[in-house]
Amino acid sequence: MARRQQAHFLIVTYPSQGHVTPARHLARRLVHGAGARATVCVPVSAFRKMFPADDGEVVVEEEGGAVAYAAYSDGYDGGFDRAVDDHTRYMAQLSTVGARTVAGVLRRLRGEGRPVTCAVYTLLLPWVAGVARDHGVGAVAVFWIQPTTALAAYYHYFRGGRDAVVAAAASGDASAEVNLLPGLPPLRVRDIPSFLAITSDDDPFAFVLSEFAELIDTLERGGGGGGELPTYVLANTFDAMERDALASLRPHIDVVAVGPVLSFLHDADETKTASSPNDLFDHDGGGYLDWLGTKPARSVVYISFGSSSVMSKNQVAEIAAAMAESKKPFLWVIRKDNCKDDDDDNEAIKKLVAAAAAADTGGGGMAVEWCDQARVLSHASVGCFVTHCGWNSTVEAVACGVPVVAAPQYSDQGTSAWVVERIGVGVRAAARAGDGVVEAAELGRCVGAAMSEAVAGRAAAWREEARAAVARGGASERNLSEFVRRFVPK
Repeated sequence: MARRQQAHFLIVTYPSQGHVTPARHLARRLVHGAGARATVCVPVSAFRKMFPADDGEVVVEEEGGAVAYAAYSDGYDGGFDRAVDDHTRYMAQLSTVGARTVAGVLRRLRGEGRPVTCAVYTLLLPWVAGVARDHGVGAVAVFWIQPTTALAAYYHYFRGGRDAVVAAAASGDASAEVNLLPGLPPLRVRDIPSFLAITSDDDPFAFVLSEFAELIDTLERGGGGGGELPTYVLANTFDAMERDALASLRPHIDVVAVGPVLSFLHDADETKTASSPNDLFDHDGGGYLDWLGTKPARSVVYISFGSSSVMSKNQVAEIAAAMAESKKPFLWVIRKDNCKDDDDDNEAIKKLVAAAAAADTGGGGMAVEWCDQARVLSHASVGCFVTHCGWNSTVEAVACGVPVVAAPQYSDQGTSAWVVERIGVGVRAAARAGDGVVEAAELGRCVGAAMSEAVAGRAAAWREEARAAVARGGASERNLSEFVRRFVPK
């Protein structure tokens, strides 16, 4: 019997949890939902954390198919240490060493009879497109793991909107309006990706703008023919959630809405996650799930600022005070690396968190270093999510119907918060001028508002919208299936 031809996607990721996790979810959807092959290609440092006992390539077998994992070198096989390593030097090494070793992965897969038909990469890896072209891969796609509204902001900034943004940012007023996106209401400075508000070449993140300018050029060239390698955007969103942003991009960029890309939405029992590689952080066991099981429905405030954002001692103190005042039970994720470069602050933070957890808060509190966020947000006892508003966390909250208190810090997080407010599933906390800390009184106000019946009702309605998009016959499910069919070998 002839072997069925399959599209094969190589998904190359940056070595952070916020990139690796959605890449894993996408791979599972490509394999289990669209009948393709998928290989997730991560830096050696991440691969070793995910598969401590293995080296080279691992195939994770699940019902309905298998996802392969391969390692490439970014030149920092022992891992990047933000306390001592230079980020600019790291990015240079990533592009040179990464290009060479990803090329090796492509050659090996071809030699084994598994040629890649489309290379996919997450943000900060534009060199993947050139490697794919040089090794005969037919097309490339960017897996956009930020709000599509942020991509639209970058596009229109580099296509005529820069002066308006610079003028508004120079005013120093975060609430100043910017007419940047056709078809959308004006955004405020605080709503656009923070990198667009950079006005000095001396800013340590100034290099990011050139990275995004190169990406926009690549996407526009690749979507317009002329002999360029076809380039697409797979956006982790769905039409109903960001319809206007998608519409503003489609005349210029081939963008395909395939979200929410979350594996647990397709598991038979979504309170359990499928067998998978380790996270890049160690979980605190399952005690927090047992603890959640003792709490009433929609009573717990879940607090997490993600895998890379750092909370200052002052911010920790304000959150602790807010939780004590609220008299609500809370589950608080605070990573062990949150303040590892300052032992005094680290010890003070531990004491603040411990005191808050031990306080009489009408149900007590619990602090963990890391957890399975999908299982927490899926738990019936969780009534509110205080988050930095990274897009992965935002999409998970929407898909689980959990109201959000948004406390964005930088990058696309302000744009995510804008989306949250626009669709009505949460509130944005006002940060203090100067240090960006959200004070206890403001946080308490926002938690109360987010846990109101009105917001909870809207969050429940958007939960159904999100799930309908990826259900059989839903818009995102159809989009992904049609996209995969383009790359099935003839």
